Order: sequence, then structure tokens, then C-alpha cells
Amino acid sequence: MDSFKITRMHPTPDHILQTGLAFWSSKTLLSAVEMEIFTELAKHPGDLTTLQGRLGLHPRGARDFLDALVALGFLQRGDDGIYCNTPETGLFLDKAKPSYIGGILEMANHRLYPFWGSLTTAVRTGESQNESKGGHDPFTALYADPAKLREFLRAMSGVSRGANMAIAQKFPWAEYRSCADIGTAQGDLVTQITLAQPHLQGIGFDLPEVGPIFEDYIAENGLEARVRFVGGSFFTDDLPQADVLLFGHILHDWDLATKRMLLQKAYAALPTGGAVVVYDSIIDDARKENAFGLLMSLNMLIETPGGFDYTGADCIGWMQEAGFTRCRVEHLVGPDSMVVGIK
Repeated sequence: MDSFKITRMHPTPDHILQTGLAFWSSKTLLSAVEMEIFTELAKHPGDLTTLQGRLGLHPRGARDFLDALVALGFLQRGDDGIYCNTPETGLFLDKAKPSYIGGILEMANHRLYPFWGSLTTAVRTGESQNESKGGHDPFTALYADPAKLREFLRAMSGVSRGANMAIAQKFPWAEYRSCADIGTAQGDLVTQITLAQPHLQGIGFDLPEVGPIFEDYIAENGLEARVRFVGGSFFTDDLPQADVLLFGHILHDWDLATKRMLLQKAYAALPTGGAVVVYDSIIDDARKENAFGLLMSLNMLIETPGGFDYTGADCIGWMQEAGFTRCRVEHLVGPDSMVVGIK
């Protein structure tokens, strides 16, 4: 308490400068992921000279770049001068490991980083600043380019992995026999659920272009006998029927009318007693604490014509309008929470 009082009595610019220049740290990490530094170091830790050659780093910036990653806590350097991964980067940023979450950082580097340079314009105009600028469907350009689509779907797995694994354990799956992941992307949500719950049958529902990527991922995880892909659009087609319908990082992509429409479609597709599960970076009801959720909502401003993140109370209200009862909010991991409703 005393230190808090002192801080309030004697303000410093530290927090302002750290936040205002945070893009320095961010771009350093993103560039390291782009150059696959953590994947290389997982195979061959090395000294400065060795890594300059193996990673293609210019001598002028190599030492500062690697030591900046040390100071930021992403690399370790021993007394012998050998650089190696930290336990976290070795687990989560080595592409050879199934725990790799760098897909979202790859997409952040290639797409989000430059688009966020137009945040001022977005806040002043209310218009998206990416490929959807001018009101176009934000996913049309992504889905038309196979390389961009694969990167985007990997990114969705990376940013969702922790929450997907939490849902696989926290939701009362013993009460249900089947689930369908709406807007499934690569399929990590239905994968984590069916891996953890061997009694379940699973469906991944997304646009047909996603099918081959989804099926490859399901095959990699040995789930072909229990998980299948259904192609379609949740704008024009009925949702697949299952005991539980899941929307993971989906509702925040769309405007309010679409959010309500999707929940109404979910209600129509579910059997009596079935459940809908929505998860996003749910903003706290007071809108003061979940900074990531609020920043994600600004990301939706940049990325989509009408998308936004929302509070748990908002989502419960939309669910109740659609007919769901016994609605509740449950924290998952990090900034993510799920909202559950029962038909």
C-alpha cells in the first residue's frame, strides 16, 4: 500500500514510455518468429558467430538482436556465450513441436502489424483498415489465397489452443455424445475436445475451402474415425445438428445482427437439453480489467466491417433473446472465457 501511495504521489513516465514504445519489443519477437530463430535454437544452440551464419544475420545488428531477446526473456545466454531457448519459447515457438503457437504471431507480423498503423483512422472513421476496407467481406481475400488461408487457420489454432484445451476439460462433456465446432478453421477446438473425450463424435463446420486443411489436421491427430468435416456457410445454410454447438473466437467477427442470427440458428439446430458454448476474450462487465479483450475489440474494428468484442452480460442477453436458459460465464485461461446456454 505504501509503495502504491508513493507512486500516486510521485508520478513517473515509466508506464507511458513502456507502452508507447512497446512496438519495439513486439517487432523484435515477431521478427525472431519469422526467421524461425526458436526452431533453429531448439535443434542447435550456438554462440554469436555460429548463429550469425546459420540464421543469416548481419554482424552490425546480430549481437544486439540476440541480446535484446535475452533481455526480453525470450532467449537465454550462458557464461560460455551460447544462446538457447527459454523453457517457454522452446515449448511454444519451436515449429517442430505440436505445442507451437507461433501461427498467430506469424499472422500478426505479416498482417496485423501494418494494419494497426491505421488505428487512428479506424477510431475516427469506424472503418476497417485491412483487406475488408470499404465494407468488403474480410474473409474473401483470405480464403481466395491458399497460402494466406493456411497461415490464417494455423494462427487461429495458435491463439485458441489454451482455451480449446480448457474447454475440453471444464465443460461437462459426460452429459453429451456429440459436438460441432462452427467456424472450425483448422479444427483445433474439436480436436482438443475429442482427444480428451473419447466418447464424443465431432463435426467441424466451415466454408468448403477449409475442408482439406481441416482433414489434414484431423488425420495428423488420428481422429478420422470420430471427427468429420461439413462444408457450408452459416449465413445461408442450417447449422449441423449435434448435442453441443461451439463458437470459438467467432462471434466477435460480426456485427450485432449477425451475432443474434448465429445464436438463433444454434437454438434451432440443437435438441432439447443441448448446449451452445461461445468463447472469446470476454470483456469484464465493468469494462475496466480485461485490457486484452478491449484491445481485441479494437482489432476487430481494424479487421472487420462490423465486428466487436463484448461482455459476458451482453452475450447472456443475446442468448436469452434466442431462447436459451441457465446461461453462465466461466473463465477458461488468460483473457478467454466461455458463455454457456442450454436449450
